[in-house]
Amino acid sequence: MDLFELTRALVDIESVTNNEAAAGEFLFRHISPLAAKYGGRVERMEVEAQRFNLFASWGKPVVTMSTHMDTVPPFFPSREDDTYLWGRGACDAKGIIAAMISAAEKLLAEGVSDLGLLFVVGEERNSAGARVAAETPRGSRYLINGEPTENKLCVASKGALRFEVTAKGSLAHSGYPELGSSAIYTLLDVLNDVRRLPLPEDSLLGKSTLNIGTISGGRAPNVVADEARAEIMFRLVGDAAPVRAAVHKAVAGRVEVREVLHTPVFHFSALDGLPTTVVAFTTDVPTLHETWGTPFLIGPGSIRVAHTAEERIAKQELRDAVEIYASMVKRLFVSNAEAQGTLR
Repeated sequence: MDLFELTRALVDIESVTNNEAAAGEFLFRHISPLAAKYGGRVERMEVEAQRFNLFASWGKPVVTMSTHMDTVPPFFPSREDDTYLWGRGACDAKGIIAAMISAAEKLLAEGVSDLGLLFVVGEERNSAGARVAAETPRGSRYLINGEPTENKLCVASKGALRFEVTAKGSLAHSGYPELGSSAIYTLLDVLNDVRRLPLPEDSLLGKSTLNIGTISGGRAPNVVADEARAEIMFRLVGDAAPVRAAVHKAVAGRVEVREVLHTPVFHFSALDGLPTTVVAFTTDVPTLHETWGTPFLIGPGSIRVAHTAEERIAKQELRDAVEIYASMVKRLFVSNAEAQGTLR
């Protein structure tokens, strides 16, 4: 498969978070001949039943290129025109997977080895795959993580703080609401107060933001609701502690608040000659960097169309990404040799 065929083949495999197995098996079959041809190996890193990361390596990896296999819902298949490849995951992050594999193939054909490919599950939800990978490192000194940054090197990314909020009430006939207590009303009151919280700002990353992502609850239109739930996420520009404290103060014990995810703000290194950007999303890098090496974040595609019904990736950006990844790997090999004192 060429670069575009591989991207479309991956997009056409539904791999919404928790359902990544088919994509992982496809990648295992696709990469295995490349591993065999150049003396590498491919392995499944088990995360949980029917879920695994995929790691391919040649030699002892100095540089690992990594991104995620899972996507957000809803799934929709690929299509293409002269300029773009379309479909769920086209830019986040299946086009990136294809570009990284193509870059690895290019490097191996040129005689470059000591590199790895790590494709993980669960990035879109809770970094489950990254947590497992962090506990089982493979000696890599540098990590090139792929997310849609329009092929610009990210120098800083926002953090994330996610809560599940649960309100309790008591059932009653809706004709006699005074006999019950609506969990939905309580939840709406709490969410309204949380929405009014002043949030921190940062000169580089901008404003912290809040998204109320899901709301559910109740049993029927003619029943006063005894339970209601919401999931909320803050995009952080600094320390999580003041935001966490503000949420609990605003809630004032009216509902149960459970923190389910915290990803800190992260600052990256730059490489001379590559344009830079900052991003408002979070990645697996804060989970992986301590055991997989000095991280860099870059990838083709725009985050502005990721997670939307218009998700797409420009074909030229994909081509460019292959060259960018290959060039970065070579430069990082030189940096490693200089650090080890082996460059002559």
